[in-house]
Amino acid sequence: MSVKENYELAKKQYEKWGIDVDSVLEKLKQVPISMHCWQGDDVTGFEVNQRELSGGIDVTGNYPGKATTPEQLRSDLEKAFSLIPGKHRVNLHAIYAETDGVAVERDELEPKHFEKWVNWAKEHGLGLDFNPTLFSHEKAADGLTLSHPDEEIRNFWIEHCKVSRKIGEYFGKELGTPSLTNVWIPDGYKDIPSDRFTPRQRLKDSLDKIFTEEIDEKYNLDAVESKVFGIGSESYVVGSHEFYLGYALKNDKICLLDTGHYHPTETVSNKISSMLLYSDKLALHVSRPVRWDSDHVVILDDELREIALEIVRNDALDKVIIGLDFFDASINRVAAWTIGTRNMIKALLYAMLTPNEHLKQLQEEENFTERLALFEEFKTYPFGAIWDYYCEKMGVPVKESWLEEVKKYEQEVLLKR
Repeated sequence: MSVKENYELAKKQYEKWGIDVDSVLEKLKQVPISMHCWQGDDVTGFEVNQRELSGGIDVTGNYPGKATTPEQLRSDLEKAFSLIPGKHRVNLHAIYAETDGVAVERDELEPKHFEKWVNWAKEHGLGLDFNPTLFSHEKAADGLTLSHPDEEIRNFWIEHCKVSRKIGEYFGKELGTPSLTNVWIPDGYKDIPSDRFTPRQRLKDSLDKIFTEEIDEKYNLDAVESKVFGIGSESYVVGSHEFYLGYALKNDKICLLDTGHYHPTETVSNKISSMLLYSDKLALHVSRPVRWDSDHVVILDDELREIALEIVRNDALDKVIIGLDFFDASINRVAAWTIGTRNMIKALLYAMLTPNEHLKQLQEEENFTERLALFEEFKTYPFGAIWDYYCEKMGVPVKESWLEEVKKYEQEVLLKR
Protein backbone atom coordinates (compact mmCIF):
# COMPACT_ATOMS: atom_id res chain seq x y z
CA MET A 1 0.00 0.00 0.00
CA SER A 2 1.02 3.60 -0.55
CA VAL A 3 1.96 6.01 2.23
CA LYS A 4 -1.39 7.77 1.72
CA GLU A 5 -3.37 4.50 1.93
CA ASN A 6 -1.58 3.53 5.14
CA TYR A 7 -2.34 6.97 6.48
CA GLU A 8 -6.05 6.70 5.75
CA LEU A 9 -6.26 3.35 7.55
CA ALA A 10 -4.30 4.64 10.55
CA LYS A 11 -6.33 7.83 10.68
CA LYS A 12 -9.54 5.85 11.20
CA GLN A 13 -8.11 4.21 14.31
CA TYR A 14 -7.29 7.58 15.87
CA GLU A 15 -10.61 9.09 14.82
CA LYS A 16 -12.39 6.50 16.98
CA TRP A 17 -11.01 8.48 19.91
CA GLY A 18 -12.17 11.82 18.54
CA ILE A 19 -8.72 12.82 17.25
CA ASP A 20 -8.84 14.92 14.08
CA VAL A 21 -5.59 13.74 12.49
CA ASP A 22 -5.65 16.24 9.59
CA SER A 23 -5.97 19.10 12.08
CA VAL A 24 -3.15 17.61 14.16
CA LEU A 25 -0.79 17.73 11.16
CA GLU A 26 -1.75 21.32 10.40
CA LYS A 27 -1.04 22.24 14.01
CA LEU A 28 2.28 20.40 14.00
CA LYS A 29 3.42 22.44 10.98
CA GLN A 30 3.22 25.58 13.14
CA VAL A 31 5.62 24.35 15.84
CA PRO A 32 9.21 25.54 15.32
CA ILE A 33 12.19 23.70 16.78
CA SER A 34 15.35 25.75 17.36
CA MET A 35 18.19 23.64 15.95
CA HIS A 36 21.58 24.38 17.50
CA CYS A 37 24.35 25.30 15.07
CA TRP A 38 27.14 23.92 17.27
CA GLN A 39 26.49 20.26 16.40
CA GLY A 40 27.95 21.01 12.97
CA ASP A 41 31.40 22.15 14.05
CA ASP A 42 31.88 20.58 17.50
CA VAL A 43 31.33 23.91 19.34
CA THR A 44 34.41 25.45 17.74
CA GLY A 45 33.01 28.71 16.36
CA PHE A 46 34.71 31.13 13.99
CA GLU A 47 36.63 33.55 16.19
CA VAL A 48 39.92 34.77 14.71
CA ASN A 49 41.65 33.77 17.95
CA GLN A 50 40.10 30.35 18.39
CA ARG A 51 40.34 28.96 21.91
CA GLU A 52 40.30 25.40 23.15
CA LEU A 53 36.84 24.21 24.22
CA SER A 54 36.38 24.64 27.97
CA GLY A 55 33.73 25.32 30.60
CA GLY A 56 32.92 21.73 31.47
CA ILE A 57 32.04 20.99 27.84
CA ASP A 58 33.58 18.20 25.83
CA VAL A 59 32.97 16.86 22.32
CA THR A 60 34.18 13.33 21.62
CA GLY A 61 34.88 11.73 18.27
CA ASN A 62 36.60 12.73 15.03
CA TYR A 63 34.10 11.84 12.31
CA PRO A 64 35.20 13.47 9.03
CA GLY A 65 33.45 16.46 7.49
CA LYS A 66 33.33 18.95 10.34
CA ALA A 67 32.36 22.46 9.20
CA THR A 68 35.29 24.86 9.46
CA THR A 69 33.81 27.98 7.83
CA PRO A 70 30.45 29.77 8.18
CA GLU A 71 29.61 28.86 4.60
CA GLN A 72 30.20 25.17 5.28
CA LEU A 73 28.14 25.29 8.44
CA ARG A 74 25.22 27.01 6.70
CA SER A 75 25.41 24.48 3.87
CA ASP A 76 25.24 21.62 6.37
CA LEU A 77 22.30 23.23 8.15
CA GLU A 78 20.48 23.59 4.83
CA LYS A 79 21.00 19.91 4.07
CA ALA A 80 19.65 18.92 7.49
CA PHE A 81 16.61 21.18 7.14
CA SER A 82 15.86 19.63 3.74
CA LEU A 83 15.38 16.30 5.55
CA ILE A 84 13.25 17.63 8.43
CA PRO A 85 9.54 18.47 8.03
CA GLY A 86 8.38 21.99 8.91
CA LYS A 87 9.88 25.47 9.20
CA HIS A 88 12.24 25.88 12.08
CA ARG A 89 14.88 28.08 13.71
CA VAL A 90 18.66 28.15 14.18
CA ASN A 91 20.28 28.71 17.55
CA LEU A 92 23.61 30.58 17.43
CA HIS A 93 26.36 31.20 19.96
CA ALA A 94 28.38 34.41 20.02
CA ILE A 95 31.48 32.53 18.80
CA TYR A 96 29.79 32.17 15.39
CA ALA A 97 30.27 35.86 14.61
CA GLU A 98 31.80 36.72 11.23
CA THR A 99 34.34 39.50 11.63
CA ASP A 100 36.14 39.37 8.25
CA GLY A 101 39.45 38.29 9.75
CA VAL A 102 39.51 41.05 12.37
CA ALA A 103 39.89 39.96 15.99
CA VAL A 104 36.85 41.31 17.84
CA GLU A 105 36.56 40.71 21.57
CA ARG A 106 33.28 39.30 22.81
CA ASP A 107 32.32 42.43 24.72
CA GLU A 108 32.63 44.40 21.45
CA LEU A 109 30.48 42.24 19.21
CA GLU A 110 27.81 44.04 17.19
CA PRO A 111 24.81 43.08 15.07
CA LYS A 112 26.88 43.66 11.92
CA HIS A 113 28.98 40.63 12.81
CA PHE A 114 25.88 38.45 12.29
CA GLU A 115 24.54 40.15 9.18
CA LYS A 116 25.36 37.16 6.96
CA TRP A 117 23.47 34.87 9.31
CA VAL A 118 20.45 37.17 9.16
CA ASN A 119 20.53 37.39 5.36
CA TRP A 120 20.76 33.61 5.16
CA ALA A 121 17.88 33.19 7.63
CA LYS A 122 15.73 35.56 5.56
CA GLU A 123 16.48 33.61 2.41
CA HIS A 124 15.37 30.35 4.02
CA GLY A 125 12.51 31.63 6.16
CA LEU A 126 14.18 30.76 9.47
CA GLY A 127 14.13 32.41 12.88
CA LEU A 128 17.36 32.92 14.84
CA ASP A 129 18.03 32.49 18.56
CA PHE A 130 21.18 33.54 20.41
CA ASN A 131 23.51 32.73 23.30
CA PRO A 132 26.40 34.74 24.73
CA THR A 133 29.45 32.46 24.90
CA LEU A 134 30.84 32.45 28.44
CA PHE A 135 33.30 29.60 28.00
CA SER A 136 36.37 28.76 25.88
CA HIS A 137 38.09 32.05 26.80
CA GLU A 138 41.07 33.11 28.91
CA LYS A 139 38.75 35.21 31.10
CA ALA A 140 36.86 32.01 31.95
CA ALA A 141 39.95 29.83 32.47
CA ASP A 142 39.37 29.40 36.20
CA GLY A 143 35.74 28.40 35.71
CA LEU A 144 34.20 31.69 36.86
CA THR A 145 32.60 34.48 34.79
CA LEU A 146 29.58 36.49 35.99
CA SER A 147 30.25 35.40 39.57
CA HIS A 148 33.99 36.05 39.44
CA PRO A 149 35.51 37.84 42.47
CA ASP A 150 37.56 40.01 40.07
CA GLU A 151 35.31 42.93 39.12
CA GLU A 152 37.18 43.57 35.87
CA ILE A 153 36.56 40.03 34.65
CA ARG A 154 32.97 40.18 35.83
CA ASN A 155 32.38 43.43 33.94
CA PHE A 156 33.84 41.97 30.75
CA TRP A 157 31.23 39.21 30.80
CA ILE A 158 28.45 41.59 31.79
CA GLU A 159 29.24 43.69 28.71
CA HIS A 160 29.35 40.56 26.55
CA CYS A 161 25.86 39.61 27.70
CA LYS A 162 24.60 43.15 27.12
CA VAL A 163 25.80 43.22 23.52
CA SER A 164 24.38 39.72 23.04
CA ARG A 165 20.92 40.97 23.96
CA LYS A 166 21.29 43.73 21.34
CA ILE A 167 22.22 41.10 18.77
CA GLY A 168 19.12 39.12 19.74
CA GLU A 169 17.05 42.28 19.34
CA TYR A 170 18.57 42.78 15.88
CA PHE A 171 17.56 39.23 14.91
CA GLY A 172 14.01 39.86 16.06
CA LYS A 173 13.65 43.13 14.20
CA GLU A 174 15.11 41.80 10.96
CA LEU A 175 13.31 38.45 10.92
CA GLY A 176 9.94 39.41 12.38
CA THR A 177 10.09 36.77 15.12
CA PRO A 178 11.53 37.29 18.61
CA SER A 179 14.95 35.84 19.33
CA LEU A 180 15.46 33.89 22.53
CA THR A 181 18.73 35.12 24.05
CA ASN A 182 19.79 32.60 26.66
CA VAL A 183 22.44 33.11 29.36
CA TRP A 184 24.31 30.02 30.55
CA ILE A 185 27.56 30.18 32.52
CA PRO A 186 29.95 27.42 33.65
CA ASP A 187 30.67 28.99 37.05
CA GLY A 188 31.30 26.66 39.94
CA TYR A 189 33.87 24.83 42.05
CA LYS A 190 35.40 21.38 41.76
CA ASP A 191 35.42 20.79 45.51
CA ILE A 192 33.11 21.72 48.39
CA PRO A 193 32.95 25.53 48.69
CA SER A 194 33.36 27.40 51.95
CA ASP A 195 30.91 30.08 50.77
CA ARG A 196 27.99 29.34 48.50
CA PHE A 197 26.20 32.63 49.08
CA THR A 198 28.69 35.27 47.92
CA PRO A 199 29.22 33.92 44.37
CA ARG A 200 25.45 33.74 43.94
CA GLN A 201 25.12 37.27 45.24
CA ARG A 202 27.64 38.41 42.61
CA LEU A 203 25.79 36.47 39.90
CA LYS A 204 22.51 38.11 40.85
CA ASP A 205 24.13 41.54 40.72
CA SER A 206 25.68 40.78 37.32
CA LEU A 207 22.35 39.65 35.90
CA ASP A 208 20.65 42.77 37.23
CA LYS A 209 23.17 44.87 35.33
CA ILE A 210 22.82 42.80 32.16
CA PHE A 211 19.05 43.24 32.13
CA THR A 212 19.02 46.95 33.03
CA GLU A 213 18.06 47.98 29.50
CA GLU A 214 14.50 47.14 28.59
CA ILE A 215 14.21 45.43 25.18
CA ASP A 216 10.82 44.95 23.56
CA GLU A 217 9.76 41.31 23.78
CA LYS A 218 8.52 41.57 20.21
CA TYR A 219 12.20 41.34 19.29
CA ASN A 220 14.07 39.65 22.15
CA LEU A 221 13.17 37.24 24.93
CA ASP A 222 15.60 36.79 27.84
CA ALA A 223 16.23 33.34 29.30
CA VAL A 224 18.51 31.99 32.03
CA GLU A 225 19.71 28.38 32.17
CA SER A 226 20.73 26.32 35.19
CA LYS A 227 23.00 23.34 35.66
CA VAL A 228 23.66 20.92 38.49
CA PHE A 229 27.17 19.74 37.62
CA GLY A 230 30.03 20.17 35.17
CA ILE A 231 33.59 19.04 34.59
CA GLY A 232 35.51 21.24 37.03
CA SER A 233 32.34 22.20 38.93
CA GLU A 234 31.40 18.82 40.34
CA SER A 235 30.62 20.01 43.87
CA TYR A 236 29.00 23.40 43.32
CA VAL A 237 27.45 25.33 40.45
CA VAL A 238 26.64 28.97 41.14
CA GLY A 239 23.69 29.08 38.73
CA SER A 240 21.64 26.24 40.19
CA HIS A 241 18.05 25.43 39.25
CA GLU A 242 16.75 27.06 42.42
CA PHE A 243 18.81 30.20 41.78
CA TYR A 244 17.59 30.70 38.22
CA LEU A 245 14.01 29.66 38.93
CA GLY A 246 13.85 32.30 41.64
CA TYR A 247 15.58 34.90 39.50
CA ALA A 248 13.35 34.25 36.48
CA LEU A 249 10.12 34.43 38.47
CA LYS A 250 11.11 37.57 40.36
CA ASN A 251 12.46 39.41 37.31
CA ASP A 252 10.00 38.24 34.64
CA LYS A 253 12.58 36.28 32.68
CA ILE A 254 12.24 32.88 31.04
CA CYS A 255 13.69 29.90 32.87
CA LEU A 256 15.36 27.50 30.44
CA LEU A 257 15.51 23.82 31.34
CA ASP A 258 18.23 21.72 29.73
CA THR A 259 17.29 18.06 29.94
CA GLY A 260 20.90 17.12 30.64
CA HIS A 261 21.41 19.58 33.49
CA TYR A 262 19.82 17.68 36.35
CA HIS A 263 20.48 14.61 38.48
CA PRO A 264 20.25 11.30 36.56
CA THR A 265 16.89 10.40 38.15
CA GLU A 266 15.45 13.93 37.89
CA THR A 267 13.22 14.51 34.84
CA VAL A 268 12.42 17.77 33.10
CA SER A 269 9.04 16.42 32.03
CA ASN A 270 7.97 16.43 35.67
CA LYS A 271 8.91 20.11 36.06
CA ILE A 272 6.97 21.52 33.11
CA SER A 273 3.48 21.53 34.63
CA SER A 274 4.67 23.16 37.85
CA MET A 275 6.50 25.90 36.00
CA LEU A 276 3.59 26.60 33.68
CA LEU A 277 1.50 27.50 36.74
CA TYR A 278 3.80 30.41 37.50
CA SER A 279 5.41 31.35 34.18
CA ASP A 280 3.83 32.61 30.97
CA LYS A 281 6.67 30.98 29.03
CA LEU A 282 9.48 28.53 29.60
CA ALA A 283 12.23 27.27 27.33
CA LEU A 284 13.86 23.89 26.75
CA HIS A 285 17.21 22.67 25.53
CA VAL A 286 16.45 19.06 24.69
CA SER A 287 19.47 16.79 24.97
CA ARG A 288 20.09 13.21 26.06
CA PRO A 289 22.18 12.64 29.16
CA VAL A 290 23.79 9.26 29.58
CA ARG A 291 24.36 9.03 33.33
CA TRP A 292 25.40 12.72 33.37
CA ASP A 293 25.22 15.67 31.00
CA SER A 294 26.84 14.07 27.96
CA ASP A 295 24.75 15.76 25.25
CA HIS A 296 23.99 12.65 23.22
CA VAL A 297 21.79 12.91 20.12
CA VAL A 298 18.12 12.99 21.06
CA ILE A 299 16.30 9.69 20.57
CA LEU A 300 12.60 8.88 20.80
CA ASP A 301 12.81 7.54 24.34
CA ASP A 302 10.30 7.61 27.19
CA GLU A 303 11.45 10.98 28.54
CA LEU A 304 11.24 12.70 25.15
CA ARG A 305 7.69 11.41 24.69
CA GLU A 306 6.80 12.49 28.21
CA ILE A 307 8.17 16.00 27.61
CA ALA A 308 6.06 16.27 24.47
CA LEU A 309 2.98 14.93 26.28
CA GLU A 310 3.38 17.51 29.05
CA ILE A 311 3.56 20.31 26.49
CA VAL A 312 0.63 19.07 24.41
CA ARG A 313 -1.74 17.87 27.14
CA ASN A 314 -1.35 21.21 28.93
CA ASP A 315 -2.07 23.19 25.75
CA ALA A 316 1.37 24.81 26.01
CA LEU A 317 2.73 24.66 22.46
CA ASP A 318 2.72 28.46 22.38
CA LYS A 319 4.22 28.72 25.87
CA VAL A 320 7.18 26.32 25.67
CA ILE A 321 10.05 27.36 23.40
CA ILE A 322 11.73 24.17 22.20
CA GLY A 323 15.42 24.14 21.33
CA LEU A 324 17.93 21.30 20.99
CA ASP A 325 21.40 21.00 22.49
CA PHE A 326 23.67 18.05 21.71
CA PHE A 327 27.02 17.57 20.01
CA ASP A 328 28.34 14.25 18.81
CA ALA A 329 31.51 14.09 16.70
CA SER A 330 31.50 10.29 16.53
CA ILE A 331 28.82 10.17 13.80
CA ASN A 332 27.89 12.16 10.71
CA ARG A 333 26.96 15.59 12.04
CA VAL A 334 24.19 16.27 9.51
CA ALA A 335 22.69 12.91 10.43
CA ALA A 336 22.88 13.85 14.12
CA TRP A 337 20.83 17.01 13.49
CA THR A 338 18.36 15.08 11.36
CA ILE A 339 17.86 12.26 13.84
CA GLY A 340 17.49 14.55 16.83
CA THR A 341 15.18 17.10 15.25
CA ARG A 342 12.96 14.54 13.53
CA ASN A 343 12.65 12.76 16.87
CA MET A 344 11.56 15.92 18.66
CA ILE A 345 8.86 16.46 16.05
CA LYS A 346 7.87 12.78 16.21
CA ALA A 347 7.44 13.08 19.98
CA LEU A 348 5.13 16.08 19.54
CA LEU A 349 3.11 14.21 16.93
CA TYR A 350 2.84 11.18 19.23
CA ALA A 351 1.55 13.47 21.99
CA MET A 352 -0.99 15.10 19.68
CA LEU A 353 -2.29 11.67 18.65
CA THR A 354 -2.94 10.67 22.26
CA PRO A 355 -6.49 11.03 23.65
CA ASN A 356 -5.26 13.34 26.39
CA GLU A 357 -8.65 14.68 27.52
CA HIS A 358 -10.06 11.18 27.91
CA LEU A 359 -7.01 10.07 29.86
CA LYS A 360 -7.29 13.11 32.14
CA GLN A 361 -10.92 12.24 32.83
CA LEU A 362 -10.01 8.67 33.70
CA GLN A 363 -7.55 9.99 36.28
CA GLU A 364 -10.17 12.30 37.79
CA GLU A 365 -12.51 9.33 38.05
CA GLU A 366 -9.70 7.28 39.63
CA ASN A 367 -10.06 4.73 36.85
CA PHE A 368 -6.41 3.82 36.90
CA THR A 369 -6.92 0.42 35.26
CA GLU A 370 -8.24 1.87 32.01
CA ARG A 371 -5.74 4.72 32.13
CA LEU A 372 -2.79 2.31 32.29
CA ALA A 373 -4.31 0.03 29.64
CA LEU A 374 -4.76 2.91 27.19
CA PHE A 375 -1.30 4.33 27.89
CA GLU A 376 0.14 0.98 26.85
CA GLU A 377 -2.14 0.28 23.90
CA PHE A 378 -1.45 3.65 22.29
CA LYS A 379 2.25 2.84 22.21
CA THR A 380 1.53 0.42 19.36
CA TYR A 381 -1.13 2.41 17.54
CA PRO A 382 -0.10 3.12 13.89
CA PHE A 383 1.69 6.36 14.72
CA GLY A 384 4.41 5.57 12.15
CA ALA A 385 1.91 5.66 9.27
CA ILE A 386 0.82 9.16 10.31
CA TRP A 387 4.45 10.29 10.57
CA ASP A 388 5.32 8.89 7.14
CA TYR A 389 2.41 10.73 5.54
CA TYR A 390 3.38 13.96 7.31
CA CYS A 391 6.93 13.69 5.92
CA GLU A 392 5.65 12.96 2.42
CA LYS A 393 3.17 15.84 2.60
CA MET A 394 5.93 18.20 3.77
CA GLY A 395 8.26 17.14 0.94
CA VAL A 396 10.97 15.43 2.99
CA PRO A 397 12.18 11.81 2.84
CA VAL A 398 9.95 9.11 4.32
CA LYS A 399 11.27 6.62 6.87
CA GLU A 400 15.04 5.99 6.70
CA SER A 401 15.36 7.10 3.06
CA TRP A 402 16.80 10.40 4.32
CA LEU A 403 19.96 8.50 5.22
CA GLU A 404 20.76 8.00 1.52
CA GLU A 405 20.67 11.77 1.08
CA VAL A 406 23.15 12.17 3.94
CA LYS A 407 25.45 9.48 2.53
CA LYS A 408 25.44 11.20 -0.84
CA TYR A 409 26.15 14.59 0.77
CA GLU A 410 28.98 13.03 2.74
CA GLN A 411 30.62 11.65 -0.42
CA GLU A 412 30.10 14.78 -2.52
CA VAL A 413 30.73 17.46 0.13
CA LEU A 414 31.86 16.42 3.59
CA LEU A 415 34.70 14.07 2.66
CA LYS A 416 36.20 16.66 0.31
CA ARG A 417 36.84 19.16 3.10
